[in-house]
Amino acid sequence: MSEIAGGPWEPTTAGVLRLPSGRLIRGRGLRHPLPSGQRPTFGLYLLGKPPPAVDWEARWLRWPDFRLPGDRADAIAALREVWERAATERVEVCCGGGRGRTGTALACVAVLDGVPAHEAVAYVRRHYDPHAVETPWQKRYVRLIRFPSGRI
Repeated sequence: MSEIAGGPWEPTTAGVLRLPSGRLIRGRGLRHPLPSGQRPTFGLYLLGKPPPAVDWEARWLRWPDFRLPGDRADAIAALREVWERAATERVEVCCGGGRGRTGTALACVAVLDGVPAHEAVAYVRRHYDPHAVETPWQKRYVRLIRFPSGRI
């Protein structure tokens, strides 16, 4: 992975998921304090209402708690942006608790990175949080997500 201004995430940073490509993405819950140390350069916030302001570039994806994203096309575009930016930036993905929506989004990004869809939830649970992806419909969403033109 190439060096970027400010450097990539430290691999040992709490909540950082390493994808098979080597990209690092931090997941976290917004109900918890911002971790000390490196700050993200981009954040994707998965909430039912607009997120609080942050000091870095951010994108909001309307995604109510325990549900799925309201706009499938916007979700696919946002997840692709996370994957693309993680190649050169410190990207974080957040919801309220950092498990359900965040885990689902991380599993979808893992699919984009080449993890087979039927293995993506297990991958995120093994490498991010054992309780990630909380509902049956979130698991199904990961298995059925299709990114236009496949992997980048």
